Amino acid sequence: MSQCRGVPPGIPHSDPPVTPPLSPDSRGPVNVVLVGPPGSGKGTQAVRLAERYEIPHISTGEILRAAVRAGTDLGRQVADTLAKGSLVSDDLMTDLVRARLGEPDTGNGFVLDGFPRTVAQARALDEVLGPSPMMVILIEVPDADIVRRMGTRRVCDSCRLTQSVADVFHPDTEPCPYCGGNLVRRPDDEPETVRHRLATYAQYAAPVIAHYRSRPSFAVVDGLQHADKVAAAVAALIDRLLSQQS
Repeated sequence: MSQCRGVPPGIPHSDPPVTPPLSPDSRGPVNVVLVGPPGSGKGTQAVRLAERYEIPHISTGEILRAAVRAGTDLGRQVADTLAKGSLVSDDLMTDLVRARLGEPDTGNGFVLDGFPRTVAQARALDEVLGPSPMMVILIEVPDADIVRRMGTRRVCDSCRLTQSVADVFHPDTEPCPYCGGNLVRRPDDEPETVRHRLATYAQYAAPVIAHYRSRPSFAVVDGLQHADKVAAAVAALIDRLLSQQS
């Protein structure tokens, strides 16, 4: 039987209490870097943080797409790089992020999702922000749990809605409960593909995490919890750090 995404079958849940955030006028900037493996729910939490603190969610994927659409000098460099099948260099990616962080909507802070990916980018970000405070939050989920989590994810081939299903669910025996379409597993969610993505993530993320781990503004959140509890834990950490800065 299909489940709402992120809710284990047969387990009721209630939203944990979350205190209202301080208004932008009564707090400093909320500059957050979210780190986490693919399948950790990092993107979902970035969106929630952006809504809670009224700050932009800045993902590297969107930065790259926006630069290409804008046709700027940086955008043309990105387009040329991607057309060749090459990786965007540290310098170019940093220039793009620097330009994005200089836009007016980041005055009250931002949530960075997907940057920095290297220690060189992390050092460059430190230089870009200067004395402005920054919080780095790692959403931690063991690899085996991510493989299992991604393995239960299905996409309807008709309405395109992503859903989580029970481990014993067979996608050929039951239609999408919303439109009757077929529920299929994306190639990216195949166990071997997920393991490869996690290994790639570990190679670049471990040095970046080591770069930040000793800082008082670095924190780890258990990503195995329900998404609402993860959101509450992240918000509590940020609010505590903000209170220490004021």
